[in-house]
Amino acid sequence: MSPQGTAAYHGLTDLPPLVERAVSVARRAGFANSCRPEHGRLLRALAAGAEKIGETGTGCGVGLAWLASGARPDARLVSVEIDAERARLAAKLFADVPQVTVMHGDWHEIHRAGPFDLLMLDGGAHGKSGGIPADPEALLRPGGTIVIDDLTPADAWPPRFDRQVDRARMHWLTHPGLDTAELRLAPDLAALVATRRFPAG
Repeated sequence: MSPQGTAAYHGLTDLPPLVERAVSVARRAGFANSCRPEHGRLLRALAAGAEKIGETGTGCGVGLAWLASGARPDARLVSVEIDAERARLAAKLFADVPQVTVMHGDWHEIHRAGPFDLLMLDGGAHGKSGGIPADPEALLRPGGTIVIDDLTPADAWPPRFDRQVDRARMHWLTHPGLDTAELRLAPDLAALVATRRFPAG
């Protein structure tokens, strides 16, 4: 989720229909922190190659709508949202999309549906808020991919946020079980894309 991410959709006319509906839900709910269009397009592209897709931090369903818009017909998508009202709104939005399940609960609930081929981490699972980050070996199949959005692009090493070493970003960039790259999606927006390595041998 990105601060003022919902506002970033103002005036856009080339959105997938499901994304348009999700943005409308977010606007009516007064939810500002939807994923930005640049990140949504990345999610749609990555979803095309995944059979099982997970997301933590559904919000009002904008990122999930991008994922569902790119997913193949036999894919299964599961998302978890801690806020009861937002979870209800998102579940209603996807009620006619049988491949999508929205759960209400803490991000740890996503473990019940794993492991995944593609996992979008938000809602605290990325560790940016100071908590313990999700374990990729528990949640990803070998070769599976984690995506973390809403980062300020790094211009130095080690990456910094608020003049301090960005420990959450370093966790993912140096994780021994992952190959991770930072992608710049806009001048002020970056995402991490991390693929779980296959076991040696």
